[in-house]
Amino acid sequence: MNRLIARNHLFDDFFKDVAPGFYVKPLHGEGLPAQIKIDVKETPDAYAVEAEVPGVSREDIHVTIDGPVVTLRAEIKQQDSQSDGEKLLRSERFYGAVSRSFQLPQDIDNATSKAKYENGVLQLTLPKKLPTAGQRLTIE
Repeated sequence: MNRLIARNHLFDDFFKDVAPGFYVKPLHGEGLPAQIKIDVKETPDAYAVEAEVPGVSREDIHVTIDGPVVTLRAEIKQQDSQSDGEKLLRSERFYGAVSRSFQLPQDIDNATSKAKYENGVLQLTLPKKLPTAGQRLTIE
């Protein structure tokens, strides 16, 4: 028989109401994406991708394109600040990385691809690579 008590939000709400000064919920870590959510649209010339990466700075977002495979990676670094004269009673910090890869039906032209990040949404414009004619090999 398992003697461990499962954590239940019912008890969290109870203790929050009974002793609001004693029970402190974490400031960070909740609501952070476990997976980057994306929308992909196709036009005749390109793919348009919108990805939700809220709370991440522009410098911590990395996009890699390898043929038709697109990889999005976001590093999340959050910490609370403390000034002089304060006594730290509790610190809630979150460090982590979220990554997602997906494959598009056609290779992407890396040279003309564009990325824009605004209000927590990463917008990618990924032009399709034009198919090249096959090259004939010389038989020796």
